[in-house]
Amino acid sequence: MSELLKIQNLKKYFKTPKGDLHAVDGVSFTVKKGETLGVVGESGCGKSTLGRCIVHLLDTTDGKIYFEDKNITNVSGNELKELRKDLQMIFQDPFSSINPRMTVKSIIIEPIQIHHMYEGNKEKQEKAVLEIMDTVGLARRLADSYPHELDGGRRQRIGIARALALNPKFIVCDEPVSALDVSIQAQILNLMQDLQEEKGLTYIFITHDLSVVKHISDNICVMYLGTLVEKCSSELLFKKQLHPYTQALLSAIPVAKINSKKNRIILKGEIVSPISPAPGCRFAPRCLYAKDECFILSPELKEFEPEHFVACHLY
Repeated sequence: MSELLKIQNLKKYFKTPKGDLHAVDGVSFTVKKGETLGVVGESGCGKSTLGRCIVHLLDTTDGKIYFEDKNITNVSGNELKELRKDLQMIFQDPFSSINPRMTVKSIIIEPIQIHHMYEGNKEKQEKAVLEIMDTVGLARRLADSYPHELDGGRRQRIGIARALALNPKFIVCDEPVSALDVSIQAQILNLMQDLQEEKGLTYIFITHDLSVVKHISDNICVMYLGTLVEKCSSELLFKKQLHPYTQALLSAIPVAKINSKKNRIILKGEIVSPISPAPGCRFAPRCLYAKDECFILSPELKEFEPEHFVACHLY
């Protein structure tokens, strides 16, 4: 498979009265066509900011974004509008991300009209909307319904339908199932996998739920306070975790056994401020294995084993 997306040393800083908040700080990875890259980490680690930078909802501070070998870091105007056809996003909250004053049909048809698809032929546009609703499992009778009349699962299907309206190649999925019941989560995840196989879609799947990311991802990046600490295949990560933070994350996954004796790693210590952070490993104050150099030098993400990258002075 060829590379569809390439991120090089991406940074996003936000100005605050106390200094620059390093939301994303030097992140690099590639995503191959047709695969799913999972991005996991605690709330506030920069996952959603990373996704929004990739689809240009936020401007980057530094770094490069390549899509199909083309540098799209600073595109704007008509060039960005054209790019929107290929890059789409599914948001976390299926209610606040859609306009409550618009019907299901008008929400899905809006991007089609903005991009003048079907040459302004309303009949073809409406037919396309109904076909997309069929694809994502929304009954056609709901076309004139409003979001508040539907449950969370159907509302998220509207978000997926809107993202598919322009036949994109790449979709950032920002915790698309975290606000849904477990049974509905499974339906949405299965739908997304079916769509990926049918349309050859490529995903970045952002989540804090490791059981979900194991189910859907080919490769996984683990983020901590704006940086990548570990990167490898999904299968490998769940067999062998190198970084102490990844080990702690996976130890927190609930086990469906009453008498399970799983060793839970309890993290202690203060979380480093992301505002103008000092040199050194950002996880060091909470790490069980921290050494003196961990508080002085920032570890680089290096390949410790074949296709298994880690940013830690232990390796």
